[in-house]
Amino acid sequence: MRRAEIEQQNRAMVEQQRQFRMAAEVLAEAFADFEEVQAVAVIGSVAKALWKEIPRFYEFRRERIEVWHECHDLDLAVWLDSQDRLEEMRRTVALALSAAFKAGNGVSIVPQQVEVFLFEPGSDRYLGRLCRYNTCPKGKRDCLVPGCGATPFNQIVEGFRPYADIVASVDDSMLYIRGRGRVRSALDLPSVDG
Repeated sequence: MRRAEIEQQNRAMVEQQRQFRMAAEVLAEAFADFEEVQAVAVIGSVAKALWKEIPRFYEFRRERIEVWHECHDLDLAVWLDSQDRLEEMRRTVALALSAAFKAGNGVSIVPQQVEVFLFEPGSDRYLGRLCRYNTCPKGKRDCLVPGCGATPFNQIVEGFRPYADIVASVDDSMLYIRGRGRVRSALDLPSVDG
């Protein structure tokens, strides 16, 4: 494999993370308009500096060539003290990302690439995920999980148990806190040179 191909792949992985971080900016701003939202943070690989690994791509895996980690989606942690407007929050994800794309500011992430993990303020108790479907229940297999939709648009994922430290590092990746406003930009999170 040529060095140029490896460098191109590395640039693509860095750009993909940047796209997710730009989407995090858009969504933190949008969620701040909901008075029940107490905080928003980026979690998962989008919040960290990328690391080298042998990727899933055959040509790199076959030759055991390491490239920057591939971020698959944007994971956001949202602390909210009411789940009464989850349907509106779900619509806001789609509308905010669409508006950012149409504005031409470089955000090209779709709602299916965003996972919004819901937490209880103060206790950090995991509540579920913001559902992506436009009705609740939608009648999909996902909707049959016990407890899913008990609170409309709060998705319970079968077998999912968050790591005990899922929000342990959010002090470093918190974007918004009610009463303080924007804490930092997702674009300022640790990165690597492409």
